[in-house]
Amino acid sequence: MRPRLWLLLAAQLAVVRGSSVLQQTPAYIQVQTNKMAMLSCEAKISLGNMRIYWLRQRQAPSSDSHHEFLALWDSTKGTVHGEEVEQEKIAVFRDASRFILNLTSVKPEDSGTYFCMIIGSPELTFGKGTQLSVVDFLPTTAQPTKKSTPKKRVCRLPRPATQKGPLCSPITLGLLVAGVLVLLVSLGVAIHLYCRRRRARLRFIKQPQGEGISGILVPRCLHGNYSNTATLRKLLSPWILKT
Repeated sequence: MRPRLWLLLAAQLAVVRGSSVLQQTPAYIQVQTNKMAMLSCEAKISLGNMRIYWLRQRQAPSSDSHHEFLALWDSTKGTVHGEEVEQEKIAVFRDASRFILNLTSVKPEDSGTYFCMIIGSPELTFGKGTQLSVVDFLPTTAQPTKKSTPKKRVCRLPRPATQKGPLCSPITLGLLVAGVLVLLVSLGVAIHLYCRRRRARLRFIKQPQGEGISGILVPRCLHGNYSNTATLRKLLSPWILKT
């Protein structure tokens, strides 16, 4: 009875499309070798004592596709395994309306599309399938790019630059020395002119023909015309030389 049933299933699987009555998740799963894979099939109708079957299709669906019965879930017996199946690797259990296919220690040859199915009268109802890919190494998950937050610019007052080496350059020193020399020359010329002017005044006032009035030497040309001492002193105030 069982061989006839699976021959009928194998003949009909190629033409029957997945139904929304049985929703399988995820649609695709990638698992590393020797790890565990869990496939879910949720029934959107009340099943009662109806059995849930799990089948595997090792290659892409085609007219030559081979379907393998793995296990079924029975309300009284629990997990019932198919022929030539490693029973220690496969288990089916129920969680409310969800039926879980648990595969342990998966190998690359376990890759394929897994279908859950219920048998009605007379139709067969399938889920849309879950594609399992078993790989030796999982691809590295790319880290999300972090956006760099621009730093706020802080305005700072410029600091005076630290001077190194001599404070004055040769040009500055030369200008300073030249300025000092010009100052000294100007001072010398001024002193020289002052001395010449002073000597000239002395020669004018101290003439031998003059006579003294209260300590003042008066030129002869002025003597006799001004007998008043106060008037004479006022007249000669620019040339007065106190003795």
